[in-house]
Amino acid sequence: MIMPRKILIIGPAWVGDMVMAQCLFKLLKQRDENVIIDVLAPAWTFSLLSRMPEVNEAIAMPLTHGELNLRARYQLGQSLRGRKYDQAIVLPNSFKSALIPWFANIPLRTGWRGEFRYGLLNDIRYLDKTRYPLMIEQFMALGMPANQSIPIPYPYPEFHISPLSQQAVLEKYQPVWRGRPILALCAGAEFGPSKRWPEDYYAEVANQKLNAGWDVWLLGSPKDRPVTDKIMQLTANRCENLAGRTDLAESIDLLSLASGVVTNDSGLMHIAAALKKPLIALYGSTSPAHTPPLSKDAHILKLTLACQPCFERTCPLQHHRCMRDLTPDRVLLTAMTAWEINSSIEIDEF
Repeated sequence: MIMPRKILIIGPAWVGDMVMAQCLFKLLKQRDENVIIDVLAPAWTFSLLSRMPEVNEAIAMPLTHGELNLRARYQLGQSLRGRKYDQAIVLPNSFKSALIPWFANIPLRTGWRGEFRYGLLNDIRYLDKTRYPLMIEQFMALGMPANQSIPIPYPYPEFHISPLSQQAVLEKYQPVWRGRPILALCAGAEFGPSKRWPEDYYAEVANQKLNAGWDVWLLGSPKDRPVTDKIMQLTANRCENLAGRTDLAESIDLLSLASGVVTNDSGLMHIAAALKKPLIALYGSTSPAHTPPLSKDAHILKLTLACQPCFERTCPLQHHRCMRDLTPDRVLLTAMTAWEINSSIEIDEF
């Protein structure tokens, strides 16, 4: 009897990156439906991985982002030896991310060249960003033999949601569900204020949809509360402010109920795309050329100012025009034409 191949993925530590990593998992399953895929990642990512049917097991990385702790990495690597993995695919480019597969004595260790990883990796790839500009391409290329092209069309992330988990989260946060269309606003951004569309613009969109009979949910982390509190003030407290009240798993289930989503370039944007929600993604200081929302129901709005993308946490010119000049009327017009007649944009049109 031939045993199925076992692959350990060393996963990323950001929400959006982990969502996009599902493209690799789906590609591996397309190439070999019997392959066993385990993912080593921070425990908080399990809410994402549990919604990816391609993943056999999520293994908790016990170290914080950026922490070296050679002893803990050695012990974890030793504990994984008995699993007899055939291959490790290391998605982060850091030196320390390649240590555990080496300590685990996994025979084939694949990853991009980075941070003096010779020896730790024995299947080192050399990244040509002109060939693979998208992050999902860079992930998926590691799942292919070095000289083979990634098959087209690309598999997009797609979360599987349990109706039972949806019902549980609605019961916990009742009475947020009123049977009306739901606009989810994801107004935060972990990277910094340069990626955030102004609160008063979000409030203008929210007020328009509230007046049209929609409910509006504000989603985000505890760090986003100042932003969502401001939107609440500008909408006469008519929204449901769920930012900081829900964990990641609950946010995913709530987003799965939305009729439309307006979001900054953030982890929640990628989750909404994986849920196949009608989505408007707003880009200012960053660019969709590397990490766009992966959905045919996603619409990207951005300007073409000379100063963008700057990729800075705060606007270096202190005017934030890349977001201030992207006015609410454009979002409302896109929502009206796209959500109501169900037009869409393909990834190669970005």
